[in-house]
Amino acid sequence: MAYTYFRDRIRSIFKLNDPTPKLALAFALGVFVAFTPTIGLHTLSCIAFAWLFRVKVIAVLTGSFIMNPWTLVPLYSFCLWIGIKLTGSTVVLPQIAWSELEIMDVFVILKPYLWPFVAGTLFIGVIAAFISYFLFAFAITRFRKAERES
Repeated sequence: MAYTYFRDRIRSIFKLNDPTPKLALAFALGVFVAFTPTIGLHTLSCIAFAWLFRVKVIAVLTGSFIMNPWTLVPLYSFCLWIGIKLTGSTVVLPQIAWSELEIMDVFVILKPYLWPFVAGTLFIGVIAAFISYFLFAFAITRFRKAERES
């Protein structure tokens, strides 16, 4: 069901009356937002980017949906791993006594991971957005061509 919803949403974006580069840019901006470390602010970021770049909000939001409850942990984990490699950080996963953990402890435990996480998410976000721009532009072109021929 989620697959058909996403597929139908993509098709509705393909049918928008915007030029291909503009729609591809909107989708790529959404993909970039999906990877940003601003967890919980993605929708507001999408609206801001759509306004700033004068593109369709629906296309930006759709691109940001690659980060969802099913993909969040693996994608952010990969970004953290990349960030650790990029920054040369030597942080390792700590042993956590979950039963004794308090909210202030979370900040102390996670502080060494902040810079690698930010670096990794932004790096992967730029790469993913760049790739998604061209893939989405290709898909739009192909879809519109098939629509004209039928």
